[in-house]
Amino acid sequence: MIISLVGLPGSGKSTVGRQLARRLQLPFVDSDHRIESRLGCPIREYFEREGEEKFRDIEQQAIEELTTNAQGILSTGGGVVLREANRNRLRECSHVVYLKSSPEELIHRLRHDNSRPLLQVADPLSRLRDLYAVRDPLYQSVAHFVIETGRPSVATLTNMIIMQLELAGVLPSA
Repeated sequence: MIISLVGLPGSGKSTVGRQLARRLQLPFVDSDHRIESRLGCPIREYFEREGEEKFRDIEQQAIEELTTNAQGILSTGGGVVLREANRNRLRECSHVVYLKSSPEELIHRLRHDNSRPLLQVADPLSRLRDLYAVRDPLYQSVAHFVIETGRPSVATLTNMIIMQLELAGVLPSA
């Protein structure tokens, strides 16, 4: 069983994913970290050097590998849903949880984070709103479960995900 987490950058996919993996005693994989290990450089650097299309090809390969005969919690990159093949693969091969965050929540959460090249622009809130407008319908289309992140703690979000998975019969009830 694979549980995949999707959502905008900063929505908590890696943080919540690690906690969820610990709670369910499953392996945790961050697709972006796996891709960086393969590339031997940061995604940002590869993206700038080779372009988005080549990066998306590598990302698609990684998603296919990570969802083949695997078990665990998979944190995906924010743009993974831009490719239909990835959306289909995630939906067919895993239980997809969309961590839904508004651009306003994200800007509050990420305002001091300089590690995200996406937000190193004059108006990061406007950038997040643009991303949300394009990606939210795609996240919605691939998701089996939608969890509004709002203000809950990581532990609360983890509990909410587990409860949804139990209610749906994906996990046995505690």
